[in-house]
Amino acid sequence: MTHYPENFLWGVATAGHQNEGNNSHSDIWFLEHLQPTLFSEPSGRACGAYERYEADLDLVASLGLNAFRFSIEWARIEPERGKTIGRELDHYEAVVDAALQRGLTPLATFNHFAAPHWFSAAGSWLASDAAERFADQVDRVMQRIGDRLGAAVTINEPNLEQLLQAGGKLPPEAEALKRQMLREAARAAGTESYYASNVIPSDVQEEFQAAFTVAHRTAKSAIKAQRGDLPVGVSIAIADERALPGGEERRDARRAAVYDHWLRVARDDDFIGVQNYEAFLHGPDGEVPQEGVRNGMGSVVDPTALAGAVRYAHEVSGVPVLVTEHGIQIADDAIRAQFIPQSLAALEQQIAAGTLVLGYCHWTLMDNFEWIFGYAPKLGLFEVDRDSLERTPKSSAAAYATVVHAARQLAGARG
Repeated sequence: MTHYPENFLWGVATAGHQNEGNNSHSDIWFLEHLQPTLFSEPSGRACGAYERYEADLDLVASLGLNAFRFSIEWARIEPERGKTIGRELDHYEAVVDAALQRGLTPLATFNHFAAPHWFSAAGSWLASDAAERFADQVDRVMQRIGDRLGAAVTINEPNLEQLLQAGGKLPPEAEALKRQMLREAARAAGTESYYASNVIPSDVQEEFQAAFTVAHRTAKSAIKAQRGDLPVGVSIAIADERALPGGEERRDARRAAVYDHWLRVARDDDFIGVQNYEAFLHGPDGEVPQEGVRNGMGSVVDPTALAGAVRYAHEVSGVPVLVTEHGIQIADDAIRAQFIPQSLAALEQQIAAGTLVLGYCHWTLMDNFEWIFGYAPKLGLFEVDRDSLERTPKSSAAAYATVVHAARQLAGARG
């Protein structure tokens, strides 16, 4: 761990809707409670993190980390169009201050999939005034807490649906159910259409990409208007795409379809957020199955995937990388406890080779609500009892803490 710099951000990533609970004015909450719905269960009280944030930040600090990525839930602050709730801004200010008191740099995400129900009912990101409405939200948050943030992510994984579809992760029946759910959502909301950021039909992907791009740039301008020195970027879902001889054309086509637009957009940003969970191997005739232990996503567990994704993101964007998410969906935590140090060792070698990496945020602090899959997937460093909501550390929490301690000690000795 000798190549991690002293100012490296070591953190965990979380998201409001997945952790806080009772995000009842959001579009995702609305979709969870429809029939039919693509969501396997409603989020409900999630992990109760809205009330337990101080105790949860104690857990983060106990691991020896120095950064905390979280999302600011727009639906809480503006539950109705034009109606803002001051106490919700108070809440997120309290979260930021509590993080700083524990030596944690706050890394804020302004949209982590969930948006207000009224926003999605009024055309979502495709509405003509969507970017302006989002910028208004960003501006009010920046006025309150912008002076204390360490970095800002505008939009989380605007390319997620492209990655899922390109990788064959969404079977035809899931796409059909998605469309049924969105039609029912529009009917129930009394609107012409209804979308959410991580529930986008395949035939409007290009429209959403264009809309997300405008929204990102508009939000970034709003952030910079309040604080020009704050690093701003967008985070993307990116697998490590590899090729056997003859498979380069297929690999490059996947990269062009899923990642390259956003990597070019990031050339004007301060960093590119990388969120990696998988590696794919391309041959002349398509994706090549690999041997080994598989994670819950069906992919082979590969601790070198993060370094490969980071390398490509930096090569194309030309800006520093912030690993905003990386983890493994798996029930066997012993595998996670091995996977984390192995992945970070590979990332260190990428840093040694000259790739500028600002920090690493593990996904995630605790087992939480994983969108359409509900609470079944396990990705946390802490287990959560679904009845009491008590947090219990897993062996992977200690494994991550050990790596961070060693890296920070070595960096401090050099500094």
